Amino acid sequence: MGFESILGSPGRRRAAAALGVAVLLGGAAYTGWALTPTSGPATVARPGDVTSTAAVPSAAEAVPSAAPAPDTLPEIDYDPAPAGFPDDPETLDTAPLDRGLHPTRRLAAYDAPGGRPLAFLMPSISGVELTVPIADRESGWTAVLLPSANRKLAWLPPGGFRTVELRDQIVVERVPFRLTWYRNGTAQRSWPVSLGQRGQETPLGRTFVLGRTPPPESVYGGVDIFALGSVPDDPDSVPTGLRGAHIGVHTWHHDGELGQQTTNGCVRLTASGQRLLLKEVRPGTPVVVVDELPAPPPTA
Repeated sequence: MGFESILGSPGRRRAAAALGVAVLLGGAAYTGWALTPTSGPATVARPGDVTSTAAVPSAAEAVPSAAPAPDTLPEIDYDPAPAGFPDDPETLDTAPLDRGLHPTRRLAAYDAPGGRPLAFLMPSISGVELTVPIADRESGWTAVLLPSANRKLAWLPPGGFRTVELRDQIVVERVPFRLTWYRNGTAQRSWPVSLGQRGQETPLGRTFVLGRTPPPESVYGGVDIFALGSVPDDPDSVPTGLRGAHIGVHTWHHDGELGQQTTNGCVRLTASGQRLLLKEVRPGTPVVVVDELPAPPPTA
């Protein structure tokens, strides 16, 4: 069985970049290249994009000051994010997040409005421009889904970012093994998927499309892969060569395992479905994984 999470440890990524090839470890392949910057429709500015220097509070709302962030704080990158960030209280909410945030400089990320700085959020990760969905606003501060972590938020003070429109959303349902692509809140297409095997289940909760990367070998069907902001819930459950990797959305060289738990946590769908998502969906697009959506009310 091939590798279902995207990009391994920093040392392996550096080695792969130097060699220019995908790396095979113990028969499990992972994507050795960094995420691929693109200039096509998925990353260009859209009509709703605006420059924002603050989450504007009401006239009567005081903005908590931001404590100075030491230069020694870590930068949030492809490796697991630092501990201490708060849980996403609405992590299973399937309401679309329709605004994203792109840092225009290094931003200190805090555990609460006016709280402790824990790390720096950078304008790019692995060479890809970073866009993170906005989950909340409070007292002039902005909460975003945290990259390289599961079900966590980071709070950002005003300034140093621009906001963008996010018109798409991907919802993955684990029980019916289904992925649905929405645009402006309306379902566009659904596909059957295969998901994480027992002990390596596809993580629940809100995340987002971090970027895309080329397929490392032929088993991926020659179609690019979406790397998500999420990581395996239990890093020790995946094979050693996959430690530190991210969850991905990708295709496979055959469709015989759709509707089954066969991956190391990633989401597999058909090649035609993946190609359509790659064409239509931009980095920063919110993704939410739930067990199952509620059934629609019966018609009268």
